[in-house]
Amino acid sequence: AQPALAAVPPAQDSAVLDPSVVATPPDKGVPAKYAAFSGIWAGRLDGMYEGKLAVLTIAPRGQVTVTYAWGVLADNKPGVADGAGKISGNTLKLARLPNGADATFIMQPDGTLAATYTLAGQTYTGAFARQ
Repeated sequence: AQPALAAVPPAQDSAVLDPSVVATPPDKGVPAKYAAFSGIWAGRLDGMYEGKLAVLTIAPRGQVTVTYAWGVLADNKPGVADGAGKISGNTLKLARLPNGADATFIMQPDGTLAATYTLAGQTYTGAFARQ
């Protein structure tokens, strides 16, 4: 007979944003191409690593505040970081995250974001869709 396996809670390896994270709709003075970044986005890097980007506020000149959540990524445990960034043209570049990662999101013609996430010399890419 096989020994009974102890119940193990599922591993928390996914990207999780707190339900209190809410995007504030941009003011009328924010250019439409910047306002398009507003909201909650989710995707996978390299097809397997979950990420969630909440673009919380957008100023008329493209400054943003964000919350970024990541799942297990290489040696990194899942986490969440508040940050800031700037939109130039169709590209949102975040200031370096507390875990040392650099992240860039480029608005695509189909309304998705092409994400590039660089951490510890490794670069991961993927598509993020509005949630």
